[in-house]
Amino acid sequence: MTGAARARAAGPLLLGVRHHGPGSARAVRAALAACAPRAVLIEGPPEADAIVRLAAEKDMRPPVALLAHAADDPGRAGFWPLAGFSPEWAAIQWALAHEVPVRFIDLPAANSLAMSAKQTPAAAPAPAGPSDPAALPGPATPLEPVDPGEQAAPGAGSAERLRVDPLSVLAGTAGYDDPERWWEDVIEHRGTGGAEAFTAVAEAMEALRAEYGHGGHEDDAVREAHMRLRLREARREFGDEVAVVCGAWHVPALGERTTATADRKLLKGLPKVKAEISWVPWTHRRLARHSGYGAGITSPGWYDHLFHAPDRPVERWLTKVAGLLRAEDFAVSSAHVIEAVRLAETLAAMRGRPLAGLAETLDAVRAVLCEGSDVPMALVWDRLVVGDVLGEVPESAPAAPLQRDLTRTQRSLRLKPEALERELELDLRKETDAGRSRLLHRLRLLGVDWGSPAVSRGSTGTFRETWRLRWEPELSVRVAEAGVWGTTVLSAATAKAETEARSAKGLAEVTELAERCLLGALSGALPVVMRSLADRAALDADVGHLAQALPALVRSVRYGDVRGTDTAALGEVAVGLAERILVGLPPACVGLDADGAAEMRGHMEAVHRAIGLLSESGPETGTQPEAGTGAEPETWPAAEARPQPRAAGSGAAGGLRGRWAAMLRSLAGRDGTPAAPGLIRGRAARLLLDDARLAEDEAARLMGLALSPGTEPPEAASWIEGFIGGGAGGGMLLVHDERLLGLVDRWLISVPAEAFTDVLPLLRRTFSAYDTGVRRTLGELVRRGPAAEGHSGGQGAPAAPGFGPGLDPHRAAAVVPTVRLLLGLDPDPHGYDPMEAAR
Repeated sequence: MTGAARARAAGPLLLGVRHHGPGSARAVRAALAACAPRAVLIEGPPEADAIVRLAAEKDMRPPVALLAHAADDPGRAGFWPLAGFSPEWAAIQWALAHEVPVRFIDLPAANSLAMSAKQTPAAAPAPAGPSDPAALPGPATPLEPVDPGEQAAPGAGSAERLRVDPLSVLAGTAGYDDPERWWEDVIEHRGTGGAEAFTAVAEAMEALRAEYGHGGHEDDAVREAHMRLRLREARREFGDEVAVVCGAWHVPALGERTTATADRKLLKGLPKVKAEISWVPWTHRRLARHSGYGAGITSPGWYDHLFHAPDRPVERWLTKVAGLLRAEDFAVSSAHVIEAVRLAETLAAMRGRPLAGLAETLDAVRAVLCEGSDVPMALVWDRLVVGDVLGEVPESAPAAPLQRDLTRTQRSLRLKPEALERELELDLRKETDAGRSRLLHRLRLLGVDWGSPAVSRGSTGTFRETWRLRWEPELSVRVAEAGVWGTTVLSAATAKAETEARSAKGLAEVTELAERCLLGALSGALPVVMRSLADRAALDADVGHLAQALPALVRSVRYGDVRGTDTAALGEVAVGLAERILVGLPPACVGLDADGAAEMRGHMEAVHRAIGLLSESGPETGTQPEAGTGAEPETWPAAEARPQPRAAGSGAAGGLRGRWAAMLRSLAGRDGTPAAPGLIRGRAARLLLDDARLAEDEAARLMGLALSPGTEPPEAASWIEGFIGGGAGGGMLLVHDERLLGLVDRWLISVPAEAFTDVLPLLRRTFSAYDTGVRRTLGELVRRGPAAEGHSGGQGAPAAPGFGPGLDPHRAAAVVPTVRLLLGLDPDPHGYDPMEAAR
């Protein structure tokens, strides 16, 4: 009699497996084909019985997961992941293909979700998720990796005992230090096994449970009682021709002789919630142990390859690795693959293994294909050993209305969710890209962070956006949570924006919300947001709060212009905030300590940029950018057509920007009492200089006053930090204006020895922010000394080391034709010869 026949004669066929083990999956498939049971029972939530037939749909592609969540609290959820190489998935596919009933027998999700909530402290409820062991009943629990050698502390109760990992115990007993390597040698490299393998595993689990009891899995008694009750029901209906696929740890408990009354008593009084269940896509990355998944495995991509490779798995795997490296421009040839296969097989023979496993193939890849480098090895591990496969779920699968609307929108915008992170460049002038931008902004407002904004590398235009996209399985839970706001992405985002506007406590929160509403084109929420914004702006008198709110508001006005949105009301509020800042900023700068001055400097810089953008978009200055704002269009038609800088006092001088410049001038010149801190005065002078509203001679005069002997050295150093510090290009200013450098140099020499120690940290912080090349150039200029009076250039000027004594007109004139050619200018029509002019 075969092992399968003996197993059937003894009662139901109990197939103890390792969750997500390809060897177990092959063995389950072979055992079911040999025994042909009339029903298949699987460890999992019974609520999934109603949707299990969807697994046979052609559009269902693993990895996928059963997602159960509480109907009144979607954030309380649990996943039951299934990969293509999972034994449970193999059993489901066999049963559906042979029209055999499939039933799930684990504790219902309604109970397990309620129990997980009960175990969470009431003071800080934690939503269940893939990384929360309490949220992963079923496949997540039996094989959670825990060191079996660790014992409970003396006097500790059984509830505090650490969980036992059966694989680690069995591997240690066999003399292995790596459970994964033991599993490969015993299961993965031994063929399909058969019923005899399941009998041996059951005996091993029985011995372990006799030694360790429940092994730290306190909830297993309740779960196994429910499994036994479901098994009894199936036996009454189908007899003993029933196959049970469950974690190997549970096999001894399912074979115990207990009464139905005793099992029902264990289940009596369990908490319960109303639960909903559906299929959702999953990823190999989330099956990995490092993701926090309790039943995770080290190498999902490798296991998927082992299960699906028809033959020669090592050769096929190394060929796949070579293809990946070649696609990333690494020099890999077929000869490399041949040598890597030979090395992997040799290593397996030397280590006494039946076949080359993951360790041997990775050693061969590192030595031959990667030439010992860790950089390509990290790529191989991430893309192939772990993998970035994202499963798919058919449209007929049950889903919340919001999820269905999101799926339809993704399809219409041709924006497919992918597990691999990628960058997406959007041109908002195109309708499809504008729709993608609106969808991503709305999802972010709902807390579904499928995409995150990134810095664009190819353009700085306001009509471009760059996003970094990556779909994670837990985003399905976030979508379910967001369903309380509405049945479509637009209605849900609108409802949430209106609620947040009413409950916002600060002005900055409302202005940021207004910006997000514009980016997401939530015109329905804007009236509520604008009323809230106007109310809070009228009541808030703190200049810091107003300064924090203005930049986001101005960005909203600017982006609204790009997207064709009416932002007149926002513009009026922004102008009102700017006017109040103009009045309140000077007195707010008096009496600040060092930290307060640094914070106020940041506010002043942000407001300066915001007013520049507001002036461009506002009615008083037209739509052309002013010089120095850094907000010019990407391209100009021609150099001659480019708008020229406007002199101070023309155009917008009488407007908002002109009044802001006047306020900065008053701050920069306030060296009497009460005076603003030197950091603020220095930065105000620098902002004016960058906007060409302060002459260089006047800037030098202000620096001279700030660095005069009557100024305390710490205050003078603070002024220098404000004027030339940070990443504002102050170093290049000193490089190109030796007068300012000379003023700093002479002041530094005059600092008394007793004050130098206090000044040094400020100066070091200022100059350390410069690039290395700038610091080197400044050092050379200081070593050379100031240029002779009246010899700022020409033949008589002293030369810097490595340079000639002055301008060489012959060599300078020789490049003029090339420069004119690069600039697209015609040769001189009068026949001007630069060489003759030089002579």
